[in-house]
Amino acid sequence: MTAIHIDIVSDVICPWCFIGKRRFERALKLRPDLEAQVTWRAFQLNPDMPPGGMDRQQYLSLKFGGPMQARRVYAAVEQAGASEGIDFAFDRIKRTPNTTDAHCLIRFATMEGNVDAVVEALFRAYFIEGRDIGDPSELVEIARASGLEARAAAAWLVSGRDRDAVLAEDRAARRAGIEGVPCFIVDGGYALSGAQEPEFFLPLFDLAVTRPTAAE
Repeated sequence: MTAIHIDIVSDVICPWCFIGKRRFERALKLRPDLEAQVTWRAFQLNPDMPPGGMDRQQYLSLKFGGPMQARRVYAAVEQAGASEGIDFAFDRIKRTPNTTDAHCLIRFATMEGNVDAVVEALFRAYFIEGRDIGDPSELVEIARASGLEARAAAAWLVSGRDRDAVLAEDRAARRAGIEGVPCFIVDGGYALSGAQEPEFFLPLFDLAVTRPTAAE
């Protein structure tokens, strides 16, 4: 078994990031000899979003010019999602959140060793259940349902200890030239941007495996 490290730069309100997660998981199944160590990195689609988020209809008007235009944009997303078993329910979303605290929860889950379950739950909560993942009480419930200790998760979010780190990670991604997500960085040397089909990951996996180490 060969181990590779993959940084996934992502935002949990990015539908293509949800689709990209599914396609990445399918790519890994095509390389059963690989052990992927994944680190989720913070990116915010809306870095200037107010802390309490924004009414969804107001957001759609500002970003797309209104709900009709948004539906046209999301039609392609829904089609791609369906091909990956994701039943997007955009009409259920009532509020577009600020995702800083959601990224803080992901960092907490990383320390606790339960990050994939939490990331998956955040995507599902927002895109399928229409929950406000900027609401701390929703985040604590997501943490609890994902197997984390609810009190510890709540205390972590209240402390705000990771907020500066989340914002710094977002800025670092932009300085590195990342303007859209998802972005998959394999072993710190090879990057794949966008929700690409599984076969596009395979050459990067192979390059990472054959890349000479410093000792060589």
